[in-house]
Amino acid sequence: MINKLVKDLENQIELKDFKLNSLLEITTAINANLGMDQLIRIYEFILKEQLGFKRFVLFNRQDEWNCLLKIGIKGKVKEIDVQRDLFRFKEITVIESSHSKILTEFDVIVPVFHKDKPLAYLLFSDIIKDQTSPSESLENMSFVQTLTNIIVVAIENQRMARLSIIQERIKKELEVASEMQKLLFPSDLPSNRKMDISAKYTPRHEVGGDYYDFIPLGDDEYMICIADVSGKGIGAAMLMANFQATIRTLFNYQRFEMEFLLEELNKKVMRSAKGEKFITFFIAHYNATSRELKYVNAGHNHPFITNGKKVEMLSEGCIGLGMLDELPFIHVGKKILKPNTTIVLYTDGVVELENEKEEFFGSEKLVKLVHSYYPLKMEDMNNLIFSKLDEWRGDLSLVDDTAIFSCRFF
Repeated sequence: MINKLVKDLENQIELKDFKLNSLLEITTAINANLGMDQLIRIYEFILKEQLGFKRFVLFNRQDEWNCLLKIGIKGKVKEIDVQRDLFRFKEITVIESSHSKILTEFDVIVPVFHKDKPLAYLLFSDIIKDQTSPSESLENMSFVQTLTNIIVVAIENQRMARLSIIQERIKKELEVASEMQKLLFPSDLPSNRKMDISAKYTPRHEVGGDYYDFIPLGDDEYMICIADVSGKGIGAAMLMANFQATIRTLFNYQRFEMEFLLEELNKKVMRSAKGEKFITFFIAHYNATSRELKYVNAGHNHPFITNGKKVEMLSEGCIGLGMLDELPFIHVGKKILKPNTTIVLYTDGVVELENEKEEFFGSEKLVKLVHSYYPLKMEDMNNLIFSKLDEWRGDLSLVDDTAIFSCRFF
């Protein structure tokens, strides 16, 4: 009798030592920052070689549920829908019967939770055949549950660490892209006896899809333009950056008739975007001697000219660039600007800005603000308009890039 008690005590001590050593082995591997494959191999060795389990499968949730480990199980386990078949198991469960045919092929389910959220499910098959002592096998399940918890949490931490590194790299790349994009905007807009020009731009993200420009063509001729790309994200921003560079390159070498310029830009956008995105674009050529303004509005929000009282919308033009392989028509608008006339260009992030009542800011409010602040310099007027836009949206976040480009010709 005493010998049996001693033997049982020795077995218990041996089992506790094994469990402690297994946990130490796993935690040492985790602290050594071993990869997921190496951690899984250690885990498999403990279950298979040291605990004697020959048939088991481990499901783990990362972005979605998948089979992380399958040992000794024949056939497909893809038939198991983790959410449908396993979510109801909250504790270690011996399967005696189940409405799910696939689950009847297993003996025990070991769920692993973290903060009430399921992280993994370990399923054992033929546990009685594998073990000389079924009761001892079931007693080991709590240890197996703890071991599995440590493993899957470590794997999840590694995944989150990788995501964090990727996100940090993307953030740095976006910061660089943002700085490069800023270089494509005009850095010094003129404010002198001939004209007062100012712009204000707030991108929704680090890089945006709005663009404006002012290009002198000699002493008395100028090009002004504004554009907005459909869609969001890096792809849209890169398309716009390419578009900006194309316009600058074209005007660095020679001048073009409006029709030819729009046709070439449309071809460029089609080649770059392959029909997946398009650009709304407004471009105007102003001759300060004749005071003639020639323009084309390619599907953009209508800029307007005003003397502080009367307003004229600049709507002549064509469809957006990149919508069709060839522009079906191009209408060039012409205006003679009287002294002290202001042109206001903007993107849809201004007029489509919503308040908490889901009301658009609208072009009428924008025109009224321009008239209210008409005596001011363009920079001051733009700043005040943006402050009104902030008041309008309140605590809501920007949903689009926002740009205003104001030009007053004396």
